[in-house]
Amino acid sequence: MLLHPAQPLSLTQLTVHPSTVIGIAALGALYAWRASRLAERDRPSPARMTAFGAGLLVLLLSLNGPLHDLSDYYLFSAHMVQHLILTLAVPPLLIVGLSPEMLRPALRVPVVGAIARRITTPIACFAIFNLVLAAWHLPPMYNTAMANHGIHILQHLCFLVASVLMWWPYLSPLPELPRLSYPGQILYSFLMTIPMSILSAWIVYADALLYPAYAVAARIFPLTPLEDQRLGALIMWIPGGLVFYLVMTVVFFRWAGTDPEARAGMGMRAAIKTSDRHE
Repeated sequence: MLLHPAQPLSLTQLTVHPSTVIGIAALGALYAWRASRLAERDRPSPARMTAFGAGLLVLLLSLNGPLHDLSDYYLFSAHMVQHLILTLAVPPLLIVGLSPEMLRPALRVPVVGAIARRITTPIACFAIFNLVLAAWHLPPMYNTAMANHGIHILQHLCFLVASVLMWWPYLSPLPELPRLSYPGQILYSFLMTIPMSILSAWIVYADALLYPAYAVAARIFPLTPLEDQRLGALIMWIPGGLVFYLVMTVVFFRWAGTDPEARAGMGMRAAIKTSDRHE
């Protein structure tokens, strides 16, 4: 059950939560500071800075205003929209915004480098993301987050960190922590749809409310709590899955656009890099 009162819903007024503003501003300040410390040639390009800024803006809008109020106080389905934004929209923008030299010095710290090499392998990225996603949608975990604002913040932080890892095999800016080859990215994309589909199907076909916090919310749309729960699961299942099929399509055409010799060598280079990371 919700332990905080529902906020009045406004589609025009921006409800601002200081904790999100402070956290996002701190992340932006850290980015600007790190970029300023680099030589001109190593700084992120204007396009990269724009991507990172867009990621922060999308993050701010998803955690404040009407979407936040709908998610926290009224609709499970709105919460699933918010979760898709946090996992599928914000992290790729943030990663694209990073230049290699912004991260490379951290890898020279032995402990950091060792951990980074282990958690950015495709298997680790796949496992961490899907375990985090599934765990936080189990009713005890989800309902606890709904009842406790601090745990809710932790939930969103877990989603962001796990999603950055999930996107890493596609977008890594560091050859030391390499991207998957194009064929590997296609397979990775397909496999990524399976756990999300299983989780969504479990919620869709549940006969009872899994998340009772929304049962006491005011009905601002003609949906029963159970219908809202099923709609949220379908949002996770269909649009969430389509993102990975879209990525798969883009990767395929990029792969098809490479010359035949490059395509033949990509698998060998990827295998060598993977072997080197485990030595």
